[in-house]
Amino acid sequence: MRCLLILLTSLALQTVSAVDYSTQIKPLLQAQCVKCHGASTQKAKLRLDTAAAALKGGERGPSFQAGRAEASLLYQVVSGTHGEIAQMPYKRGPLDSVQMELLKTWINEGAFYPADEKPSDDRHWAYIAPTRPAVPASGHPIDAFIRARLEQEGLTASPPAEPETLLRRLHLDLTGLPPSVEEVVAFEAGLKTPSKVIQSAVEKQLASPHYGERWGRWWLDQARYADSNGYSIDAPRSIWPYRDWVIRALNADQPFDAFSIEQLAGDMLPQPSLAQRIATGFHRNTQINQEGGIDKEQFRIESVFDRVATTGTVWLGLTIGCAQCHDHKFDAISHEEYYRFFAFLNNQDEPTIPVPDPNLDMAKLKAEQIDLQAKITRYMEQHQSSFTEWESELGPSSRALLSKDQQKALKVPVAKRSFYQKRTLFTAGPGAADQAFRSLNERLMEVDALIRNGTTTLVLKELPQPRKTTLFIKGDFTRPAGEMKPGVPAALHALKKPAPNRLDLAQWLVSRDNPLTARVIMNRVWQQYFGRGLVETENDFGTMGSPPTHPELLDWLAVEFMESGWSLKHMHRLIVTSATYQQSSTQPNASRSASQDPNNLLLWRQNRLRLDAEIVRDVCLTASGMLSPKIGGPPVYPPIPEGVMSLGQVKRTWPLSQGSNRYRRGLYTFVFRATPPPGLSVFDAPDGFSTCTRRLRSNTPLQALSLLNDSSAVEFAQALEQIIRKEGLEVAFRRCTSRKPTAEEKQTLLTLKPSEVARVLLNLDETITRE
Repeated sequence: MRCLLILLTSLALQTVSAVDYSTQIKPLLQAQCVKCHGASTQKAKLRLDTAAAALKGGERGPSFQAGRAEASLLYQVVSGTHGEIAQMPYKRGPLDSVQMELLKTWINEGAFYPADEKPSDDRHWAYIAPTRPAVPASGHPIDAFIRARLEQEGLTASPPAEPETLLRRLHLDLTGLPPSVEEVVAFEAGLKTPSKVIQSAVEKQLASPHYGERWGRWWLDQARYADSNGYSIDAPRSIWPYRDWVIRALNADQPFDAFSIEQLAGDMLPQPSLAQRIATGFHRNTQINQEGGIDKEQFRIESVFDRVATTGTVWLGLTIGCAQCHDHKFDAISHEEYYRFFAFLNNQDEPTIPVPDPNLDMAKLKAEQIDLQAKITRYMEQHQSSFTEWESELGPSSRALLSKDQQKALKVPVAKRSFYQKRTLFTAGPGAADQAFRSLNERLMEVDALIRNGTTTLVLKELPQPRKTTLFIKGDFTRPAGEMKPGVPAALHALKKPAPNRLDLAQWLVSRDNPLTARVIMNRVWQQYFGRGLVETENDFGTMGSPPTHPELLDWLAVEFMESGWSLKHMHRLIVTSATYQQSSTQPNASRSASQDPNNLLLWRQNRLRLDAEIVRDVCLTASGMLSPKIGGPPVYPPIPEGVMSLGQVKRTWPLSQGSNRYRRGLYTFVFRATPPPGLSVFDAPDGFSTCTRRLRSNTPLQALSLLNDSSAVEFAQALEQIIRKEGLEVAFRRCTSRKPTAEEKQTLLTLKPSEVARVLLNLDETITRE
């Protein structure tokens, strides 16, 4: 009888429960990614999609005990009362008091749930391949998705931007160069048929050779491109042919899948062309350590670690590098899977190949060679006593450590030694730690190589016999474990090849079945136009990343990208012709929108964006009429502050460019990783040490001071001053901002001297901002 009463009481509790499982408890369970099962392995993690799964639990047993909330593991962890496990959910806000009480009541009431409850697809949203969603309304598809969400939230979109603002926006976003005054006037005159004139302006910019420069810089950030080797020595390198390959490929609108395959495995394509081999420079942008006494194998492996992390970030938007030392703490990437991925990128040689360069000036190089030889000869003569002392103290053991060339030179009598024998010995002796000598010597080595081999570039080449790849315990290359064969994370689509290689990996990354690549790239393109991606964590689409603000739009863009033949120009055209892109960055009476969506996540207006560092220079060059429009070629050396090259371990030369090369776009400025040009660093240019998928935008007094006082800025202002004197203040104002000055602005500027006006105009926030 007592058992019957207990059973009846239990059923009554289930019937009159104060907590509704379907609407109140299940959403709480599904939202929690529980880190409460001890180990850091993937199998120890549990996503609570159903109460049954939570009851089953993991290595620590059931997540809850019906009727005993205080003793339940789940409740202890979410309430922060567990003795060992940190309060969950990780990196998300804790449950509020109402949610905690609901969960506690549900467990104490018996934790009842429907017996026929079915689990949902427990895969993370980004691991499920996108399908094309239905567009919610007629018209432009992007606007349909954006406006539907605005209407849902009770918000209204901003009006269209002013014509001159829109044209300037299009120019800066597509080519990185502002429109001329004549182009602005013609655009305004054609607005009787606005759609036609806007479309014409878009097509003109997409067809411009400067489009490849603008979007090439976007890709080079991800490729961690720079012109030096990095580490403390940071010697210059020649890899600019890769940069030019990127520009040409983007100008030609090479399909992104082919663009990717050629960079990751162009050398493995059937009968690869020179261009396809140059494309593999993507993964030669790793640093090279040239310090003495290093373990070369250690730093080769460090380069492969970088290549694995970069590939995962750029194409998959995943933090694969976090599994280098252990299983990924949050994403479905195990320690073993990391080294299977590593195996794809561990079978390459790293050669340097010659590249034909018709623009190489041999006469100029030979003249520089003679000049450098004379300077080094004088320098060695001035330090002859130090060298003589060093040579006299060399014992047998010290001589054995020298290179074969140096040992051979020592056997030649001092009076009969050639310049190059003296130089190679001085390099091993007093010159080894002499910054002045090393700077001259390394430039001579560079010039010698150019004269001997012409232009060269760094590439990858697959080894005929693959290296043995092992798992490294805790990521330590001195602790190899079991052998690992190439493979991809099991959480993603399968790579159906019996013995896959790097080419197979490249093709897998751009497969139609890949749920990530198209989403990741479209999100980064969107980020360039709006300052923030639909997924804000553009480099992390994993479980710790931000969910998309407009998931259907992201999937629509990803599918459209793939089905358009992976055409980036098609997607650019689609985005910039939308009303969402063309709207104003300000909205009259926007107090409600601003209070409801202060960060503009729903895009009720366009965002004002400070220009990238290189584009700041380009805008000033264009406004002052000094820009050299030449495309491609070796990096150039515009003026930089005195003393910058002495800030690294080795003082480097900075052969100041002359003529039109002095006024090239910022993209072509030579960048040492250790001592980058201050004019780029101050405006947040990436350092080239690792992949950069989003540039930061700071706002500092040093930026204004640079635009006022940097030697290049002064030179630009002097040129703009001449334009003011010849063509008037209004023309100069429009060259900088694309709009006419207001009466008040004009009156204020007229109180200044032309030289002062020029400096003010180039320092305006509006000049260096895309409205």
